[in-house]
Amino acid sequence: MKTLIIEDAGKVSFTEKQKPTASKGQVLIKIKAVALNHRDQYIREGKYPGINYGTTLGADACGQVIELGEEVDNKWLNKEVVINPNIEWGDNPRVQSKNYHILGTPTDGVFAEFVAIDENKIAEKPKHMSHEEAAALPLAGMTAFRALFHHGQLETSQKVLISGVGGGVAQFAFQFALASTSEVYVTSGNAEKRAKCIELGAKGAFNYKEEDWTKQAKEQAGGFDLVIDSAGGSGLNDFIKLMKPAGRIVFYGATTGKPKDLDLFRMFWNQITLQGSTMASDQEFHQMIEFVNTHKIKPIIDSTVAFDEIISQFDKMKEGKQFGKLVAKF
Repeated sequence: MKTLIIEDAGKVSFTEKQKPTASKGQVLIKIKAVALNHRDQYIREGKYPGINYGTTLGADACGQVIELGEEVDNKWLNKEVVINPNIEWGDNPRVQSKNYHILGTPTDGVFAEFVAIDENKIAEKPKHMSHEEAAALPLAGMTAFRALFHHGQLETSQKVLISGVGGGVAQFAFQFALASTSEVYVTSGNAEKRAKCIELGAKGAFNYKEEDWTKQAKEQAGGFDLVIDSAGGSGLNDFIKLMKPAGRIVFYGATTGKPKDLDLFRMFWNQITLQGSTMASDQEFHQMIEFVNTHKIKPIIDSTVAFDEIISQFDKMKEGKQFGKLVAKF
């Protein structure tokens, strides 16, 4: 079968691997569509820990169950499903185990024609979604869901700011927050992305590249109960200035690195929480799917190509010009 692997630092390539079979407790899935995450590009660039060269890439996929292993419920045969990319989250819902990792390295991922996966790692594809939309959901969707609702404790009518809304997780956080009837604001350095978010329901959209963007945000929103961020860096101090008392800042990445300093005085006086978050528990994966089904949420898709052209999607992600998920289909 055809797969896309990380061949060496900076190089991904297609190769043939043996088609897997469903072992005890597993299902065999014929993949219909896959989606990229920034993690895949980081692996390509050699900027991700624990890279195992020769590994099949990819964490996000949708497909059809075509074979059942022993002791698997017959209900799954021929079902269209999405895959939970968690490996060994563990029993503690508050934090992942020390053996935790994600499909795509060091364990073979889903950028392949067929994938064998444990029965407890699948969920039925939301019926309102296409294969391409469903493929775009798992990793970014569950990361956003945990950040918003587990750590962020988002409640109806609260004011939430989603930073860097061009990213996949940020876009799901934006859509989930809208669905929860919160008052949602965004930041982006791209005018088209800001305009799109206003069109989709954002109350305000700010250009974080402008020196006075925090003043604009303060005047328009008055302050935020929750900020969801992926950049980190010294920009955290901008958020601290914008928080309501007892506000929460939840970050799931640090693309701009460590902050040079933090306004600790403002933090402790206003009782502000700064909380790290990553991925989600296996239980939250299913809760996220249920939430998406209830609110009929559809991922924002930037573009879809044939699987043979998936490397072009890596290149597009590197340029950072996309708005929405980058998908490949079989």
